[in-house]
Amino acid sequence: MNWALLSQLVVNGLIVGMLYGVVAMCFVLIYKSTQVVNFAQGEFLVLGGWVCLWFVTDMQMPFILAFLFTLVFMTLFGILIQVVILRPLIGEPIISVIMVTIGLSIFLQSLMNWIFGNSAERFPPVFETESVSIFGLNVEMAYILSLVMSFIIMGGFYAFFRFSKYGLAMRATAFDQQVAQSLGISVKHVFAMAWAISAVVSGIAGIVIGLVNSVSSSLAIIGIKVFPAVILGGLDSIIGGVVGGIIIGVLENVAEFVDGQFLNWGNLFTIAPFYVLIVILMIKPYGLFGTKDIERI
Repeated sequence: MNWALLSQLVVNGLIVGMLYGVVAMCFVLIYKSTQVVNFAQGEFLVLGGWVCLWFVTDMQMPFILAFLFTLVFMTLFGILIQVVILRPLIGEPIISVIMVTIGLSIFLQSLMNWIFGNSAERFPPVFETESVSIFGLNVEMAYILSLVMSFIIMGGFYAFFRFSKYGLAMRATAFDQQVAQSLGISVKHVFAMAWAISAVVSGIAGIVIGLVNSVSSSLAIIGIKVFPAVILGGLDSIIGGVVGGIIIGVLENVAEFVDGQFLNWGNLFTIAPFYVLIVILMIKPYGLFGTKDIERI
């Protein structure tokens, strides 16, 4: 057995899994605040990657400046989506809102293909050194950036929800919207804030993944790949989303190793997370950290 390759894949899986956990937090944030699953989350990643690449290549901005401008753009984009498209649907059946997010996914995909094209494009060299050796393992600088950004975002989420008044308002709204309104909290503003944060964090993930691979419409599949992580951890648990993301990231890479070394099926890397999704739904429908919803008739 090639232990060096397995170790390399596990480390890569941990790093990618942290990024999956960040995207999973976006799913959870939207769900806890609005009770809606955003199926356009993958397109948010793609948009963040394309916008940052456009700033770097077409506008000739330094990467750091392009990164900051992209965050501003994604913030405004998230607020715009919530105010223009989703706010008029407040009070409508949840399934209607979910269908709108699916339609938004298709619309954004077509729009970005029209504006940016279908071919994959890579960022110009951002780091002076492409990879570093850590304990004998070669780790790309983009993966290290991914890990650092993941820790920063997770720490930011914790501080935001734990200490800021806006985070407390969001937690109160997630617990009970009517009670939050009675306390003077603007639920509409909380919804807009949740979508803005989700768009920004997804944009960061899209940029980092674009640095690792390249920017293309295929990045949107990550939004679907992260969904098993969300279900595994619990749809209403921030911690569960992070844990689920790490598990799925490691599982994917271990599945790739097993497939390449023993099975030679060719697609186990892609389908392994969804096998886990099916098993988890059969055993623990609410996930590892999800809250059970008991209805009495």
